[in-house]
Amino acid sequence: MDRVFGDKKAISLFVLPTLILFVAIIIAPIFLSGYYSLLKWDGIGKGVFIGIKNYRDLFINNSDGFGKSVGNSIILALLSIFIQLPVALILALVLARGMKGEGFYRTVYFIPVIMSTVVIGQLWLKIYNPDYGLLNSLLKGIGLKSLASDWLGDTNKALISVFIPIIWQYTGYHMLLMYASAKSVSEEIYEAARIDGASSFTTAVRITIPMIMPMIEVCITFAVIGSLKIFDLVWILTRGGPLHATEVPSTLMYNTIFNQYQYGYGSSISIFIIAECLIFTLILQRVFKSKS
Repeated sequence: MDRVFGDKKAISLFVLPTLILFVAIIIAPIFLSGYYSLLKWDGIGKGVFIGIKNYRDLFINNSDGFGKSVGNSIILALLSIFIQLPVALILALVLARGMKGEGFYRTVYFIPVIMSTVVIGQLWLKIYNPDYGLLNSLLKGIGLKSLASDWLGDTNKALISVFIPIIWQYTGYHMLLMYASAKSVSEEIYEAARIDGASSFTTAVRITIPMIMPMIEVCITFAVIGSLKIFDLVWILTRGGPLHATEVPSTLMYNTIFNQYQYGYGSSISIFIIAECLIFTLILQRVFKSKS
């Protein structure tokens, strides 16, 4: 076995099928999208080469709400970092220190992660329904009828209303990653801290969080990139409306390609999403590296 793993030719042979598959389903489509973005094309007829006009229209003449969509995705990323991840971290720290029913709570918090996004979207559509939804019914039942609203139809409330299901779905995912990392910290370190008189809060702040910081950095990267390219839950809940209030680049791309039949222009949006995710990943890596 050691001889096989030490043979570079054997390693290359084993890796080659995966490399071919990776190129076929990831790299090749990216280059094709890059080529299509240089065309004026409806996706059916013959495309006309127009150079970077699609990109010029995207960044200069963004009357279709592109600027708004980018802003919304960045807002979702910031909300994920400053709301979703702290909630996940607190849950992870509480569960990792041991409590009755630890396994039960860990499983319950993770259930939304394994649920279909379509199911989650339909569930929250029912919760937000202005006529018979659970949220408005609850507000009316406790005497707060004035707070009842068309949550997904109000331009001022739609974006935060979309973000809440995102928290509900993915908090358990980040919680489990941080929980697993926290559980890997040696118990001897905690024992020494307790002997020195450290409280549970001090132990979490001074020991656990610094030691699981690499995992926290991974979660931050996942949260940011996930927010920048999110599509399914936004599409199910609002389709980017009302009036682009919840529009994100991916929903704008979908509308542009499949509803407006502007395949070239939509491809330029897809290339922007790829570039945006890559740039933010590099920025985060640079920030984390500078702090280490």
